[in-house]
Amino acid sequence: MKKYDINQFPRKPLQTTVIGSYPLPGWLEFSAQNLDQFGSEDLAELQSDAVTTVVQDQLRAGLDMITDGEQSRLDFNLSFYGFLQGIKMESTTSRLFGPPAHDQRGKHQIVGQLSAPKGLGTLSDFKKLKQSVAHLDTTPILKASVPGPYTLSGRLLPNSDYIDRYAITEALIPIVQQEIVNLVNAGCQELTVDEPSMSCYAHREDPIRLVDIFNRTVAPVSGKVRLSIHLCFGNYKGRAVGLRQYKPMFPHFLEMDVNEIHLEMASREFSELDIISSIAKVKDVAVGIIDVKSYYIETVSDIADRVRRCLAYAPAEKLSFAPDCGLSQTARWAARKKLTNMVAGVDVVRGELGLC
Repeated sequence: MKKYDINQFPRKPLQTTVIGSYPLPGWLEFSAQNLDQFGSEDLAELQSDAVTTVVQDQLRAGLDMITDGEQSRLDFNLSFYGFLQGIKMESTTSRLFGPPAHDQRGKHQIVGQLSAPKGLGTLSDFKKLKQSVAHLDTTPILKASVPGPYTLSGRLLPNSDYIDRYAITEALIPIVQQEIVNLVNAGCQELTVDEPSMSCYAHREDPIRLVDIFNRTVAPVSGKVRLSIHLCFGNYKGRAVGLRQYKPMFPHFLEMDVNEIHLEMASREFSELDIISSIAKVKDVAVGIIDVKSYYIETVSDIADRVRRCLAYAPAEKLSFAPDCGLSQTARWAARKKLTNMVAGVDVVRGELGLC
């Protein structure tokens, strides 16, 4: 089992971060619903201004590590299909009415060889993020996030050439590989590969096969960037989709070639929290201590108590803290308050440990 040198990619103990997505400002969401009324330069300005806005929200909260909030994406992964060639985009979903759920996200037909000659768009997103903080005297850690090939394969329908989800995944691996190589070459030092489908379906799939897929995907950048994986159980419209247990994944997922594993804990009332002990022996562990599915605003005291609970299982230098998942499904006013209290609560414990 590969252990990582904590000094290879140094970071502060009890680091605070986010997963990737952030709520769209209201004006951007309105604009996204009326794209035909904007020119290409207008749209570029909208996206740039949105990144500036969400970066400011994160900086005001005091986060150690920030993202671009994925402001150019429709969802953490759905917009990537617009970059893929060889597919026919579904214009509508099969169920339009009733309670919102994952089955209302469309699935697309494969009509040719899968490719992405112009990439998946994350490189330009990362450049916008870098530009948005270029004026700062002290630059926060910048993180990019990319959906993994297994998760991306979930919205594509198999055909005679790609007979099942695994065949589609294999075709997507080189596409995702090129994307993360481009990000690292552009100076990205912190990279999350989102693979929630692996955590959602590990109970019914072969976890060893999933680990192999992941490790082959990140192989070109292993050791060149601090890598993390986000393992949640789904958050579309605030709904989970998988068996919400980590037991089926471990110990197999400890073989993933990453520096850090992020787990969804807050919405699960910190069930299986003891699992961070085994992770921390070989990797860093990021614990979700903000429930993005709830509009209860965690207090500073709540957060401090949760951090102390985590310290019973893992040392401060191996721990990071974040929301359970991306914040795209959370109202912006709530996201701001939750992040501000998260940082303040972590700082309380940092003070107790003499880390401030």
